[in-house]
Amino acid sequence: MSWSNAYIGLPHVAFGRERDGCDCWGLVRLVYREQLGIDLPAYAPARACALEEAEIEALIGTAVIGGDWVQVARPEAFDVLVFRRGGYRSHIGLVVDARFMLHSPETGSALADITAPRWRSRFEGAWRFRGRA
Repeated sequence: MSWSNAYIGLPHVAFGRERDGCDCWGLVRLVYREQLGIDLPAYAPARACALEEAEIEALIGTAVIGGDWVQVARPEAFDVLVFRRGGYRSHIGLVVDARFMLHSPETGSALADITAPRWRSRFEGAWRFRGRA
């Protein structure tokens, strides 16, 4: 049984940050808090949904300039995978294993096969939180 099973089926709520509903960043934040004991920033819940792209871009941008995130070539469990949606790097999921990620599409949190063409073609990179043990 994987740690990810406890998060499958959580409702998708734009800018949600808790078990009663979360978006892709909210799911990452929830898992990091509950599984790793790491509190990640929540970002302002009052932002318009269209601005979610800026949140992910900020996450990536921070890592590039030496913040809390570092890009990795070989993702491991709990690393964040970044995907392009439209012209933006704006969807993320958490590595479960070499084949699957946990993410929060509008249908609710689920596992997805990251080796499938849909995800491979949109993949932008994997990121690891520096403070993770």
